[in-house]
Amino acid sequence: MTLRHFLQFRDFSRETFADLFERTRWIKDKFKRYEPHHVLFDRTLVMVFEKASTRTRLSFEAGFQQLGGSAIYLNTRDSQLGRGEPIEDSAEIISRMSDLVMIRTFEQSVIERFAAHSRVPVINGLTNEYHPCQVLADLYTFIEQRGAITGRTVAWVGDANNMCNTWLQAAEVLDFRVHVSSPPGYGPNPELNRITDNPHVRLFEDPMEACRGAHLVSTDVWTSMGYEAENEARMKAFADWRVDADMMRVADKDAIFMHCLPAHRGEEVTPEVIDGPQSVVWDEAENRMHAQKALMEFLLLGQQENA
Repeated sequence: MTLRHFLQFRDFSRETFADLFERTRWIKDKFKRYEPHHVLFDRTLVMVFEKASTRTRLSFEAGFQQLGGSAIYLNTRDSQLGRGEPIEDSAEIISRMSDLVMIRTFEQSVIERFAAHSRVPVINGLTNEYHPCQVLADLYTFIEQRGAITGRTVAWVGDANNMCNTWLQAAEVLDFRVHVSSPPGYGPNPELNRITDNPHVRLFEDPMEACRGAHLVSTDVWTSMGYEAENEARMKAFADWRVDADMMRVADKDAIFMHCLPAHRGEEVTPEVIDGPQSVVWDEAENRMHAQKALMEFLLLGQQENA
């Protein structure tokens, strides 16, 4: 098989994502019926964490074990990665002793350097720039709940962070629109995103207008990991970018709300929205595991046919 990595959303084609979404549905159905699916027996996943996480570790570790393999957790503080060993050397060693590597780190360049020297597939579990596994799960959740995403509108309210960057990539690959509303100074980075003359993205000063008619409304914490020193300034800047019932009311009548979690109720979203009937955050969280199982299977075995 050709070695493939999943470092950002645009690494795969629309056709590949369609296959992954269908495979996710099939794998999740087997899970719900307690039917074993041990296609990765005797394979090993190494998970490298420089940024802590609950959902990323749990979804990858549980998912890989459900596929019949073994998962190994490495924290950079407890390994040579945190003691100055070059990324390239670590990639050579880790990839000779495993079948698949997931990395959750700060700079996108770190994971790209690792992948360039890896003998096995590498998955981006999160970087400052992108969060492709989360958006993969979010898209599957939307499809599961509301059908095809093509031609629909996603409203992103708040910090134009790694999640927003990935949504913008996904919109181009899968042909839907993203309405982005961020406080001044916190909008999409033009160096990472094609903003000008892009039919898939529209910027709004007013978050209410960004949500108008949207089929999906999503947000994230105001202060992402690594930006804690900016917390006080961000609390003031983002005060009017809280997703509330009024924003959901102007969205499409069948709109759903998503948040990649953890959430700060009363900050980026009100309790009545995240705990309300339009919220699908718990399905979204669970689907990280199922979508990543389909992804890991694909990277190691190629496209599979549903039995």
